[in-house]
Amino acid sequence: MDFRDNEAQLKSLVEAILQEAKKQGADQAEVSVSVDTGLSVNVRQGELENLEFNQDKGFGITTYFGQRKGSASTTDSSTKAIADTVSAARQIATNTQDDPCSGLADKELMPTQLPDLDLYHPWDVSPEQATELALECEAAGLAVDDKLTNSDGAQVSTQRSMRVYGNSHGFIGSSIGTRHGVSCVLIGEDDNGMQRDYWFSTARKADALEDPQAVGEKAGKRTVARLSARKAPTGVYPVLFAPPMASGLFGHLIGAISGGALYRSASFLLDSLGTQVMPSWLSLVERPHLAQCLGSANFDRDGVATLEKKFVQDGVVENYVLSTYSSRKLKMQTTGNAGGLHNVDIEGPQTRLDELIKELGTGLYVHELMGQGVNSVTGDYSRGAAGFWVEGGEIRYPVEEVTIAGNLKDMLKNIAALGDDIDYRANVRSPSVMLEQMTIAGE
Repeated sequence: MDFRDNEAQLKSLVEAILQEAKKQGADQAEVSVSVDTGLSVNVRQGELENLEFNQDKGFGITTYFGQRKGSASTTDSSTKAIADTVSAARQIATNTQDDPCSGLADKELMPTQLPDLDLYHPWDVSPEQATELALECEAAGLAVDDKLTNSDGAQVSTQRSMRVYGNSHGFIGSSIGTRHGVSCVLIGEDDNGMQRDYWFSTARKADALEDPQAVGEKAGKRTVARLSARKAPTGVYPVLFAPPMASGLFGHLIGAISGGALYRSASFLLDSLGTQVMPSWLSLVERPHLAQCLGSANFDRDGVATLEKKFVQDGVVENYVLSTYSSRKLKMQTTGNAGGLHNVDIEGPQTRLDELIKELGTGLYVHELMGQGVNSVTGDYSRGAAGFWVEGGEIRYPVEEVTIAGNLKDMLKNIAALGDDIDYRANVRSPSVMLEQMTIAGE
């Protein structure tokens, strides 16, 4: 199925739903339609374990009667089902209280142009081909070392999606995209016990994925490297976060300057606009219109045009992360971030990873974090960690059952350096990040 063939039909359906909402007396309305289809293949120990096809379609309808809001959804696009769903949304609205912050985003915030972001690259891979690729991935991983004794499987997947959004301002926009993936999870064992690790690759285009065998080999090498893990020394040491962990660290910052946390006073960075929160050489920049990137979008969930912006510039908070609703609660302007982020880059001087490990000297190189020990109100941070102990600027041995602790305000200000190993697989695209010090509880 080529989603582009159905785009005009879905736009017409959205327009018809908006007309139905107007017919039933709604002052304003918005409609979001999603269509997804895909294939996912899982293998384990050289055998096909799971083959799944998915094909989903859904409509979300929101009506506004004055300042009262009601939402309902359906998977049925028949005329009667649409009328019934709009009626359900209307009934919900009549039973809610007025909310002065509800309603559509201002009309002038809708995009006037929708440039092609080149997000749609279907992969016509058959179930048999996907199975073969997954088997190659797992086999390559298990062949890395005899200590790799088991597998949690390898997966190959491909997804196509289309989103059409429209509202009673007259704006109707669509986004069509693909996402493909290869992953592998392996288990290793030696005289000191078992360890598990993984690797994955994801991209808009199939030929931009890492080779399945390379994915399996990385998973195998990562798993073997963790065998015979020990506890780290207890004390105050510098800490180096690998890119996925560093992305999470910046994610806590993003969460703290997000509208929902701010208007609920549930953030350790309340009233932080214009405040220095990181070193002056560090910035966080959102770039929503990058071609073929996983987080790219022309408009957000409210239909507001996305735009490039700096959340943090030279270490200072320049913009909050706001939707239409949260911006009204804060008496501010939306930043076009209803529904999340769009390609946030960490900008600052970069150091080669091997040099960064040398600069670490003696400390912890974190490859995994566990637990939910983060207080978003106070910034207190305490989580289980695993990774590698570094001494004399060299990795000495793997570690596990370690706790790292600090406060996010201090941690962000104490960022000492960035690596050159950017991970582009998340919406916050971070390299490794070294912190001057954290408290480590180990032996």
